[in-house]
Amino acid sequence: MNETLHYRFPPASAYRLNRCLFALKSDAAFRARYLADPVEAMRELGLGDEDQAALRAWDRDRLLDRGAHAYLVFMADLRLRMEHDAVFEYF
Repeated sequence: MNETLHYRFPPASAYRLNRCLFALKSDAAFRARYLADPVEAMRELGLGDEDQAALRAWDRDRLLDRGAHAYLVFMADLRLRMEHDAVFEYF
């Protein structure tokens, strides 16, 4: 069987990036720190320059290329939008 999988497991090298995305999705205190000072919040989790640049630009394709989990990219983005727009219902 030579099928290409549509899902790629995140590499271990993307752990910090995915940890940051998970924190943005799940941790209100971290999300508040990120919104107040994104650079410091990313440093707090030990993100490298390339990961920080991809997050600052919120470039979905670049984040995925760096090993970010697609679900975390989507959910972290949604949570950040929820902080700015009161149109979203909390879930």
